[in-house]
Amino acid sequence: MSLLDEPEAQDLLADAQVDPDALRGCRGRLTRFLERYLPLFYRREQRGHAAAFVRGLLSGLERKSVEPIAGAAGIPRKDLQYFVGCGAWDDERVMAELRRHVVEELADGDGVIVIDPTAFPKRGTHSCGVARQWCGRLGKKENCQLGVLLAYTSARGHAPLDRRLYLPRDWADDPDRRRECHVPEDVTYRKTWEIALDLLRRTAPSLPHRWVVADDEFGRASQFRAALRADGERYLVDVPCNTTIRDLGARRPPRKKGRRSPKRQVPFARVDAWARAMPADRWTRMTIRAGEKGPLEVEAVAAPVRARLGRRIGPEERLLVMRTTGTKPDWTYSLGAAEPGVALPELVAARAGRHRIEEVIEQGKGEVGLDHYEVRSWVGWHHHVTLSLLALWFLVLERRRLGGENPGGDRGAGAVDRHGAAAGSAADGAGDRRVGQPGLAA
Repeated sequence: MSLLDEPEAQDLLADAQVDPDALRGCRGRLTRFLERYLPLFYRREQRGHAAAFVRGLLSGLERKSVEPIAGAAGIPRKDLQYFVGCGAWDDERVMAELRRHVVEELADGDGVIVIDPTAFPKRGTHSCGVARQWCGRLGKKENCQLGVLLAYTSARGHAPLDRRLYLPRDWADDPDRRRECHVPEDVTYRKTWEIALDLLRRTAPSLPHRWVVADDEFGRASQFRAALRADGERYLVDVPCNTTIRDLGARRPPRKKGRRSPKRQVPFARVDAWARAMPADRWTRMTIRAGEKGPLEVEAVAAPVRARLGRRIGPEERLLVMRTTGTKPDWTYSLGAAEPGVALPELVAARAGRHRIEEVIEQGKGEVGLDHYEVRSWVGWHHHVTLSLLALWFLVLERRRLGGENPGGDRGAGAVDRHGAAAGSAADGAGDRRVGQPGLAA
């Protein structure tokens, strides 16, 4: 019997099947989707290029960079390259419209805004913001660019919200490199948590949500947590395992005999040591989501704590510790601002929302060419990432329409109408150029 005749293989093949009727009209829906965004581009040529580029990102092309997309669309490569690299169109207007669209489709009072950094490995040293820094994708320090991304997740689905390129201090302070990569004058050095706060403050007021969650790059910054509290945000952010806390619910050590000294304080402990000292009856087991190999179960415990901030002691926060089940559990430690009445299952559900942005980034890089750009400038990076997130948002809407199924193609949901989605009317890109605009960054 062939391997494909095995029952498990047949089940996988059945799950991969997509009814042709479900895909019928996909190109028409993409056209209608783009009708909302194309008026944001100043000129007719730009609108043609934007539509062709998004179709190319959603196509079955192996490489989603300018040259193969231009070839498939019948557009001169240099014209499309100029449009993406430094065309005179406002990517912030496009992202603002995407956020309005997300509110219409997914808004939920219990929604979660997720913040996460993502790295883009680079070999050279001339791309804007490239430096030797931590690259999560490679699991080590490497030459890369770093972007800060926002995403949204609710019971109705999840979607990208915003993006910003991180500019290291040596780049921000170097006028020659700034000039070569056309970094705007008003862009100054900002730490990643400051960038995240900027993005959040322009997004959160118009987006119903209950939680803000982020990884430990942001959680380790006590200033970030303080800013979230000042903004009235309910947050749950990861912190490193060596964060020291005082358990406010633990018994104080007894006074020394024969002395009327002040009551002794509960000693500080690292969060990992505190968690491993918890007795078995303090842990609660629950299922947080479906995994590739079945339901993903975790055990969790929470407590009111104060974190030590250098020589100071921080305000009361909630500590949440989660560990996966199994012989080699993964541990996560999070600090949050939430009233005492918030139950453990809600804390766990909010923290579980963090994996959604990882899905967003994975889908963006694997399906719509988020990391396939070949631009060096500040403008080019934001142009390419904006169009990639726009294509990803269309993909999210298609999945929702199909009830969570992949819309088809040999590379999963990313290959929408793979033989024809990139086809579009060629436009004369020369009309995109404006006097005084920066030259093309290769």
